[in-house]
Amino acid sequence: MNKLKTIIDFIRSTFQEPTKFIPLHDPRFIGNEVKYMQECIESNFVSSVGEFVGRFEKMCTEYTGAQYAVAAMNGTSALHIALQLSGVQRDDEVITQALTFIATANAISYTGAYPVFLDVDKETMGLSPSAVEAWLAENVEMREMPTANSQQLTANSQQPTANSQRPMANGQQPFNKHTHRRISACVPMHTFGHPVKTDKLLEVLNHYNIPLIEDAAESIGSYYKGKHTGNFGKFGILSFNGNKIITTGGGGMILTDDEGLAKLAKHITTQAKVPHPWEYRHDMTGYNYRLTNIAAALGCAQMEKLDYLLQLKRDLADKYKEFFKDTEFKFFTEPENCKSNYWLNAIITKDRAQRDEILEFTNSRGVMTRPIWELMTRLPMFANCQTDSLENSKWLADRVVNLPSSAIVQGYRKNL
Repeated sequence: MNKLKTIIDFIRSTFQEPTKFIPLHDPRFIGNEVKYMQECIESNFVSSVGEFVGRFEKMCTEYTGAQYAVAAMNGTSALHIALQLSGVQRDDEVITQALTFIATANAISYTGAYPVFLDVDKETMGLSPSAVEAWLAENVEMREMPTANSQQLTANSQQPTANSQRPMANGQQPFNKHTHRRISACVPMHTFGHPVKTDKLLEVLNHYNIPLIEDAAESIGSYYKGKHTGNFGKFGILSFNGNKIITTGGGGMILTDDEGLAKLAKHITTQAKVPHPWEYRHDMTGYNYRLTNIAAALGCAQMEKLDYLLQLKRDLADKYKEFFKDTEFKFFTEPENCKSNYWLNAIITKDRAQRDEILEFTNSRGVMTRPIWELMTRLPMFANCQTDSLENSKWLADRVVNLPSSAIVQGYRKNL
């Protein structure tokens, strides 16, 4: 137990909290949050109309490098719309990873499609290109068929920019040889802000004409080979939940380089209402998914401090890395060719028993730690979904422990 007490002592010393409860990750409000929200209240535009929503979207495009951004009420709704606008239909199949937060799988289910849960790479904790390639080679065949739905959605859109995913070849679509369902998308998730091997994954997906949609919910401020996550496929999505590096309380963002799809995303997230001076006219099924102006006001203030908070996160990760370098625990560091935001810091234990020992010891003493998520295939609603061996996913699920990861702002709690 001495080694576990040493860990707790280090965490308490680092966060300068000798006795109080230390959460896993909580937000920091150190800028214009109160000012902007007061401006929003005084304007009376606190719902889905107002200047802060557009400003927040513009800040996200400028920061990530995406051409367009559409604000949504949360990351899950953003992913739902991205899947739908990518052409995912009921009874299709969508490839994703079993080691993910449940929102990824839930959003796929909202479309009526079936998730296919594949393995991750140990060094990224994200979807493995080699696992995807192996599964596709064994299970998929290309068939000629009309692509009217995809063509209709993108009829008014611009051509993809350089380095983005090519459009689906006309008529050539991948089908599962065993279920006879179409494979209509692939959704990797950048776990804890660590990017997947995106270029290698794209090579595989492009061979089968499968659209890439990045679940970048946890990875704002993360880069793969110099390019911000969420910019490699047809869509990327961000999350601004209360436990993220920056927050709008609850919020999400759809990123794309396709102007037509961006306009359509905004249209259907605002109930598909057709502009008119007084009539209520709607031209398709829409959703009440638009981010509110008051939440966006909070987001604008948070974006102004993002680089500062990211540096604090990296400083904390460096402290953890130094502390754990001479211990039996492995601190998880950013993968090769990546700059990670270190949203949640993690260590790898020797086995599940040691993992559980750490979780029990820390949580019972006021230091919040958490395991990685339960594998999606172990949940009752996804237990019968297709999968592979999940060798790495199971290995990580037995060993990962997340540590307190809030940005340390000197004097922050004392000033509240």
